[in-house]
Amino acid sequence: MTYTHAMNERTILKIDPQQDIASQLRKVGITPTQQRVQIAEILFARPRHMSADQVLAVVNRDGPIASKATIYNTLGLFARKGLLREVIVDPSKVFYDSNTAVHHHFFNVDTGELTDIPSDDLILTRMPELPPGTESAGIDVIFRIRSRDAAH
Repeated sequence: MTYTHAMNERTILKIDPQQDIASQLRKVGITPTQQRVQIAEILFARPRHMSADQVLAVVNRDGPIASKATIYNTLGLFARKGLLREVIVDPSKVFYDSNTAVHHHFFNVDTGELTDIPSDDLILTRMPELPPGTESAGIDVIFRIRSRDAAH
């Protein structure tokens, strides 16, 4: 199986913010606690990239509702269930991407902003031979960019 074929077969799960979020979470095997529903409402209101700390700040904006551990556990659960993509831009910075379709990213090292690149905008002409007994699970390409005017 080629990578392109595997990418096209990837099941894309999506939470519709206009529908009942709790029932949508149940459909993918997630028990809809108050914190999980609130986190889902934040992440799936529109396509976005957020770090766990950003999610924590929004969830607890009006007072403590969820712990940091709850946020990390929920984000991990959503990622394992295919509702989010984890985008690791460096060992200390992970974003959670509500767009689970195949695509790539620009990461601005000056601003910390992560933006999408449509998959059709990147053409890979040659793939390395995979190790025996393995298959491709996906390709994540991150272009690190900075402002031309920024001091290096």
